[in-house]
Amino acid sequence: MRHQRGEGKIGCIVSLLVLGLLGAVAYKAVPVYYGNSELIDACDFIASGASRKPIELVEKEVKDKARELGVFEALADKGAIRVTKAGNGETGFCTVTLRYKRTIDFYGAYQYTLVTDKRISRPILENIS
Repeated sequence: MRHQRGEGKIGCIVSLLVLGLLGAVAYKAVPVYYGNSELIDACDFIASGASRKPIELVEKEVKDKARELGVFEALADKGAIRVTKAGNGETGFCTVTLRYKRTIDFYGAYQYTLVTDKRISRPILENIS
């Protein structure tokens, strides 16, 4: 009967390398995806409460939230944020449109461009008792 020593060492090393690579990719990608998700959620909340606010104030709130989340550089392009209100009298819609790109650099080996093209439209309801 032969004894085979070190049989699982190569598999263990490869597994650790793959796990390390996945961790390094997640370290770069997760903050970008999280920031985008949080900005979209914040825009949803801001649009919901935009009934008595002017468009300029709503746009400023979106930009402030983007700056807080570290997404503001991507929103520097003209037309990256667009806020519109439509309706008559006491009802209508507030629409926030986000169109921007963010590049994730994976340690100089690969670059991925995340494109965000989201339109959030919420009803404006006033005088609700």
